[in-house]
Amino acid sequence: MTDPAHVLIIDDDDAHRSMIAELLGDMGVRVSAARNGAEGLAAMEADEPGLILLDMRMPVLDGIGTLEAMRERGHVIPTLVLTAYAEVEDAVHAMKLGALDYLRKPIDISQLQAVVAEHLGTDSSGPLTEHPPLPAGLIAGSAMMQALLADLARVASSQAPLLLQGETGTGKDVLAHLLHRWSRRSAGPFVAVNVAALPDALVESELFGHEKGAFTGATSNRIGQFEAAHEGTLFLDEIGEMPLTLQPKVLRALQDGRISRLGENVERAVDFRLVAATNRDLEARIAEGAFREDLYYRIAVITIEIPPLRERREDILPLARHFLLGIEGGGKHLSPGAETLLLAHDWPGNIRELKSAILRAAVLAPGDTILPDKLPPKIARRKSTGVAEASLSELGLAKLERKAIEDALELHDGNRTEAAKTLGISRRTLLYRLKQYREDDGR
Repeated sequence: MTDPAHVLIIDDDDAHRSMIAELLGDMGVRVSAARNGAEGLAAMEADEPGLILLDMRMPVLDGIGTLEAMRERGHVIPTLVLTAYAEVEDAVHAMKLGALDYLRKPIDISQLQAVVAEHLGTDSSGPLTEHPPLPAGLIAGSAMMQALLADLARVASSQAPLLLQGETGTGKDVLAHLLHRWSRRSAGPFVAVNVAALPDALVESELFGHEKGAFTGATSNRIGQFEAAHEGTLFLDEIGEMPLTLQPKVLRALQDGRISRLGENVERAVDFRLVAATNRDLEARIAEGAFREDLYYRIAVITIEIPPLRERREDILPLARHFLLGIEGGGKHLSPGAETLLLAHDWPGNIRELKSAILRAAVLAPGDTILPDKLPPKIARRKSTGVAEASLSELGLAKLERKAIEDALELHDGNRTEAAKTLGISRRTLLYRLKQYREDDGR
């Protein structure tokens, strides 16, 4: 007998399979798992699920072979295919064999939960809607950031690699440190490396260490950051800038948990959790030949997309006030006009730009009140170009935003992924806004 709330995951990647099982378990879904198609067929015959998540590339019996065997054996079970971005033809073939839909790897947490909930008729938010206490000074009050932090808490206990994606200045380093703090490795070291800041000639030595005499100037043995992160978390920021020649060595360290220092033949065991971050489109880098596809899927077992500040404007003023409190004296405040201009600005530099603008205005303001003319010129200029406060009201902006979302969904026949691309926002943001609208409408 079929259990509609039972999901069977068929995936040969242990970390990926465990991560998905944890996420679906948080939704109250009963989960079982198999490492390949042959095990999956045996599992569904013993206990038929209501939904199958099926990886395409597996040993023994792959995704296509599994779907063909299911058809031959008369198994008519809703199936979602998990496929890499370069394997869309496989996904199309899978759908011809009866698959309902496909999710592209790396899997976005919110998208996974939303799609599973849609097919099972359950609540994608699950019982876990909160997160551990935030450290002092971390401001993330918007509902969108609260949802992201709940996702971060969900995956903190996992050992799977995590990729944080977001524009420059969105706080990827802060979230990486927070993940470490909430993880089982919190007692171990947190080692942060900005790959883009390392000179090409020194990047291998910095990451893997070197032996005395390995190169000119190597006057002593030195451990690298992979070893320094042993039993802790290694944060590789701007990983999209990793030199192509070094990527195979990084991949091997992730796959085997072993590294060798520059200039030695001895292998050393290392145990760390990788958190990587980028503001680059890594799929585009792969297409350019600048990033290895196999490394991409190894570092992006879990992905979390951080929304830019312009998509969570509720956080702008709380952040601005927090930055003002951190200034010596802490007695200055923003005028209503200055607050209006801050809310109207799109913040291409995100939180980093906001902090810089507030510090500049506080220094220039002669009294306790920061007026619009003390903000950076590109922000203050909006007042002189006729931007009225009334036109920037929250209600007006909300109406315009909702109309744009509805038009984009209509244009793409309800396809949320394509609508989000047209709007220039993340799918997470679109799903959150739609949920807001349903709540506002009392549905």
